[in-house]
Amino acid sequence: MQGPGVQGSPGEVFGAFLKLGLTSFGGPIAHLGYFRDELVLRRRWLDDAAYGDLVALCQFLPGPASSQLGFALGLLRGGGLLGGLAAWAGFTLPS
Repeated sequence: MQGPGVQGSPGEVFGAFLKLGLTSFGGPIAHLGYFRDELVLRRRWLDDAAYGDLVALCQFLPGPASSQLGFALGLLRGGGLLGGLAAWAGFTLPS
């Protein structure tokens, strides 16, 4: 089931981020757009306001915003640390 506030599984998170990891090219700013298209518009994991808040937080922190945002999205959707690790692995390992 899709939608804001609906929790998924680490497997679902891994699959979504593996798709992104295999098809997303460019730097962190480009990745933010790919994440929005796939996870906000297509899959409806969260709404634009929540996505914007997460992007703002991740840009405030040191390091690549796309890696931090992917981990945060995985934490939220995948039910905690396993979801965050699934997002990181799915997006990072293909590169």
